[in-house]
Amino acid sequence: MQNNTQTSGVGVLEQFEYDNKIVKAFLIASVVYGVIGMLVGLTLAIQLFLPEANFENPHTTFGRLRPLHTNAVIFAFVGNAMFAGIYHSSQRLLKTGLFSKALSWIHFWGWQLIILAAAITLPMGLTSSKEYAELEWPIDVAIALIWVVFAINFFGMIAKRRERHMYVAIWFYIATIVTVALLHIVNSLAIPVSFTKSYSMFAGVQDALVQWWYGHNAVAFFLTTPYLGLMYYYLPKAANRPVFSYKLSIIHFWSLIFIYIWAGPHHLLYTSLPDWAQSLGTVFSVMLIAPSWGGMLNGLLTLRGAWDKVREDNVLKFFVVAVTAYGMATFEGPMLSLKNVNAIAHYTDWIVAHVHIGALGWNGFMIFGILYYLVPKMWNTKMYSKSLVNLHFWIGTLGIIFYALPLYWASLTQSLMWKEFTADGFLAYPNFLETVTKIVPQYMMRAVGGTMYLVGVFIMIYNLLKTAAQGSFADYDAAEAPALQKNVQVVGGGWHTILERKPFIFTGLAIVAVAIGGLVEFVPTALIKSNVPTIASVKPYTPLELTGRDIYIREGCVSCHSQMVRPFRDETERYGEYSKAGEFVYDRPFLWGSKRTGPDLHRIGGKYPDSWHYNHMFDPTSMSPGSIMPSYPWLVDDDIDYSDLPKKIKVMRQLGVPYEEGFEDTAVEESNKQAEIIAKNLEKDKIKVTKDKEIIALIAYLQRLGTDIKQK
Repeated sequence: MQNNTQTSGVGVLEQFEYDNKIVKAFLIASVVYGVIGMLVGLTLAIQLFLPEANFENPHTTFGRLRPLHTNAVIFAFVGNAMFAGIYHSSQRLLKTGLFSKALSWIHFWGWQLIILAAAITLPMGLTSSKEYAELEWPIDVAIALIWVVFAINFFGMIAKRRERHMYVAIWFYIATIVTVALLHIVNSLAIPVSFTKSYSMFAGVQDALVQWWYGHNAVAFFLTTPYLGLMYYYLPKAANRPVFSYKLSIIHFWSLIFIYIWAGPHHLLYTSLPDWAQSLGTVFSVMLIAPSWGGMLNGLLTLRGAWDKVREDNVLKFFVVAVTAYGMATFEGPMLSLKNVNAIAHYTDWIVAHVHIGALGWNGFMIFGILYYLVPKMWNTKMYSKSLVNLHFWIGTLGIIFYALPLYWASLTQSLMWKEFTADGFLAYPNFLETVTKIVPQYMMRAVGGTMYLVGVFIMIYNLLKTAAQGSFADYDAAEAPALQKNVQVVGGGWHTILERKPFIFTGLAIVAVAIGGLVEFVPTALIKSNVPTIASVKPYTPLELTGRDIYIREGCVSCHSQMVRPFRDETERYGEYSKAGEFVYDRPFLWGSKRTGPDLHRIGGKYPDSWHYNHMFDPTSMSPGSIMPSYPWLVDDDIDYSDLPKKIKVMRQLGVPYEEGFEDTAVEESNKQAEIIAKNLEKDKIKVTKDKEIIALIAYLQRLGTDIKQK
């Protein structure tokens, strides 16, 4: 890169280059992984009405593929596009080239290797089972290291900038970088058992709180704040209009990053989380609508006087729908945080629809708009076909509608069926399966919507490839700007204008703003014992039950089953005594779940004989006619792996689980004793299976669930 200087009337004029190669690499990766992630998502959508679509392959079941889908879409599709947009816009906003080309490429290839590792390990069942953070500890370490590389490169650009003031997009990039680092490190704290297995540092209620502090704010600071920054750059650029209100952007930024961090507990309403934490999450979630809509309005009002351009400019069409979807999702989120609405919506497909309005509408359409804006510019040409862009816009928009509306319909149907009682006071639908079979047609419609959206992506890819083919890519864009003069007193401007000139003080204040909420929620929950009252009858899992629990986690059963009976009449009638905080003190990780495609399992222990569980896992329809659960024949064939069991017991003891000293030496022997009892029980029902099969361990775990307390 050249860095020539010459004198001008405003001081020393420096010549430099904007690097487009790294932007191109991240954009290509985003599109490739977007297709892969959406294909996996479509496969999952089909499996919900055709479970045989996994071909009885352990690596392609719903439970194993779901985290692959979420990780591919969030961190590969949206993540790569985010990096592309940040690198492209930051160079121009800061009037500097990359801080380090080497770091940029380490960042790129490191991130792609992380995605590849996820694509290999998740279908293998190597998972921590934490929502949006399923990757095991070696990959978590790699994520932290690559994120540090990204941070050094970004803040290095800020340090060598030629623009004194930081534009609003840079504020959001700063908040994203520091907060994602904080979220990832805290939520990933674990003690390794082996290279492929670890146990969370947090248990039960604490683990749930930390997980949803992370999970909600991963949505906030990975899917929202960076894309708000991109909106503040690309939407005004495409519209050729200044941002509507600088003052509103200040209020939007600081209130958003401060309030968002408190809202995680709204994912845990009516659970065993202490009431004060639930209420705190609700209050801040409702408050969140103000800054969220402030950002939406600032984006849409930027188009004042330019709405005629929206009719003609297909890039602006994508941006308008994206910002509108953001507004819809950020209205719906606070509404879902109200306890009376949450009581209906939680554990249903309403949450799935809500998430996909954000993912497909906000993130997806923002990315498509950025691609349609950048590719012609970077390849120095015009868009190959505007009519194909328009076709993509309409088929994508209709795809979102056909995806979301059937799920809203399904969620209300299912929730009302769960809660309906007869005139005599009995559950109208005591069999949970009745509430699932009724919504299978909606699952089919959801797959149609997803297919339409994916077809739109293929249309876009064709159009972009033809556009690139007719142009010539510019590796670098030449630029020049006066050098930033050090130690120059700048007169005028308000307090925030002054703060924008001091990026590292700005960053420190952003860290304080996002740290306060987490500390207020975590510290009392961890230190005040009354938040998690102990129950004397709750004992640690036996070695065989612990092994079975790890198999349950490996198979991703938590994707469809919850383990949290809420204090509602319909739930206690259907499942049994509501769940208590003290019952989960040995659960690492917690498994309360976020969706019920199958019934809650917290009180399943002792409800059915061992043979029922065996037959249900081998052929679900034999026990539950019409079930959409896949079969798990490999559990009958595969031997239990006890090689890590002594180390698992040792790590659990390090984490405070009261196993006796030296218990790890007899753990395998104890497992065999319990396994033999289960094998004999199965033999009584004419099922011959040896005690060393994985199905035995899983049955041991399922039969333990909810049996530690005396039910009324």
